[in-house]
Amino acid sequence: MSIWANLGEFISSTASQALSAVIESVRTVFEGDPATRKQVAFSIAIIALSAKMAKADGIVTPEEVGAFQELFEVPEDEAAHVARVYNLAKQDVAGYESYASQVKALFPDEADILRDVLDGLFHIAKADGVIHERELSFVETVSGIFGLSEREFEGVRLRHLEPEEGNPYVVLGADPSWDDEQLKAHYRKLVRENHPDRMLARGVPEEFLKIASDRLAVINLAWQHLSRERGL
Repeated sequence: MSIWANLGEFISSTASQALSAVIESVRTVFEGDPATRKQVAFSIAIIALSAKMAKADGIVTPEEVGAFQELFEVPEDEAAHVARVYNLAKQDVAGYESYASQVKALFPDEADILRDVLDGLFHIAKADGVIHERELSFVETVSGIFGLSEREFEGVRLRHLEPEEGNPYVVLGADPSWDDEQLKAHYRKLVRENHPDRMLARGVPEEFLKIASDRLAVINLAWQHLSRERGL
């Protein structure tokens, strides 16, 4: 069963609830199926926060909606399930900070999957060619709620906004004082951690693997800059 079918069944079973209550229900509905619980939780997290963020710049553009569908690879016959969550989030009076806190509680010790959520939000925010100040503030606030440090957030920001010009050490989360072998080991670790198979293993649905390919491309670009700079 696809993640969208699982999501559709879950949303149908919680149809009368506000989305903030739906997010909380993920814990109990899928208690005996941790793999599906993670996938549904991840999907709802990005959909809900995306819907809130889409209003952060005052309008929802066709490009942002298109990016949403591109990132999720939503089949046409499953689009209604996603739209239902999206609209619930837009209508829910709960603030996005409360959503972010709920998502953090669903993945309390899994910083990697929370970074995956942030990458998804950036992908959608930049779809119309520019990230508005309110959108950037939105993602930065979510990052803080998720427990990421300022330097970690800056690395995510540079990957999306300044992949060519950004400090490659910050993009890689590396220390300029490291010697060549330390830097190589760190780069190899990043490549392993961001391989699509690793993302699947930690609960990211297959439909979201564009996050992995985009992230790896920027990691490799930053590594190329440092390799040339150091003559590796």
